[in-house]
Amino acid sequence: MSAAQKPLAGVKVVELGTLIAGPFCTRIMAEFGAEVIKVESPDGGDPLRQWRKLYEGTSLWWYVQARNKKSVTANLKHPDGLAFVRKLIAEADILVENFRPGVLDKLGLSWESLKADNPGLVMVRLSGFGQTGPYKDQPGFGAVGESMGGLRYITGFADRPPVRTGISIGDSIAALWGAIGALMALRHKEVNGGAGQVVDVALYEAVFAMMESLVPEFDVFGFVRERTGNIMPGITPSNTHTTRDGKHVTIGANGDAIFKRFMRAIGREDLANDPGLADNAGRDARRDEVYALIDEWCTQHDEADVLTLLAQAEVPSSRVYAAVDMFSDPQFLARQMLESAKLPDGKAFRMPGIIPKLSETPGSTEWIGPALGAHTEEVLSALGYSPTVIAEMRAAGAI
Repeated sequence: MSAAQKPLAGVKVVELGTLIAGPFCTRIMAEFGAEVIKVESPDGGDPLRQWRKLYEGTSLWWYVQARNKKSVTANLKHPDGLAFVRKLIAEADILVENFRPGVLDKLGLSWESLKADNPGLVMVRLSGFGQTGPYKDQPGFGAVGESMGGLRYITGFADRPPVRTGISIGDSIAALWGAIGALMALRHKEVNGGAGQVVDVALYEAVFAMMESLVPEFDVFGFVRERTGNIMPGITPSNTHTTRDGKHVTIGANGDAIFKRFMRAIGREDLANDPGLADNAGRDARRDEVYALIDEWCTQHDEADVLTLLAQAEVPSSRVYAAVDMFSDPQFLARQMLESAKLPDGKAFRMPGIIPKLSETPGSTEWIGPALGAHTEEVLSALGYSPTVIAEMRAAGAI
């Protein structure tokens, strides 16, 4: 599919963001056809370029996070660099930024001034605590949002301190809300003839929005949801168990009919027909008994046998996948979730496939994360800057 046929073709996005939340938000847009112009500092650019595992001096994460984006450099503290960015934003449909509130205002890029230049602008603002409130000026990374939003408190085991997930999930959740908000704001403009607007996403609120029944349960019953390890609180059985060969298998047999099939598959017809276990409330009341028998059964069988038997019984289950499992899994391969690409030196590598999968206008990778400033001259030229002026700006440190 050509870029012109993608669903966001013709949408121009400017990214003033670093690391995870802002860049992940725009990555989604770039994968589906938006022209995303990432503005970076000439002094090293986005720190993500140097995060985690580096290949030939550049982060492998960067190549994924910045795919399909154009990189331009601009010194926002230089008047010519700032003027360049203002001109760029004046022609954009969407601006995504994840600075601490107040930073852009000090640079002369306040919402009021940008809106005056571009009344139809949609400005996505991702920050730790949002653009208002007593905490708005405090720095807040994803870890803080996960803690304040309630996720960390319920993650882990009851007899140990809270733990984190192994990824920056708070940033990524906020990025998704940002992308959703931006597209809703664009829809409003297109259908209702509305003007541009601010999409204000706070990391802690993005996480808080995912916390299921936490609020009404506390408000009505005074119930505080606590850490429960690998089980699904109040829903039984749903847990991770260890097999005879030391592997870990997740089994979700919490549907009434599924539980009966599960018990019959493991030779426990008596429990399949036990009226006390016929519904979730009964099973959850006997949670310890149910999990103990599943644990015991799993320790008597290897992972492959457990998964085969449960698949035959149509009981939802899965090994707990590491990367090595994903690379050889037929479902991952059939759904093209491991895309092949090439690094700048020609070395082949694989990166995650693109979701969601649209039947008629799917996203695709056009290029991997670019070198710092790779598109600066192209973008400046499109804005009407002459080669002479571009050279002068470069010499002056504006770009």
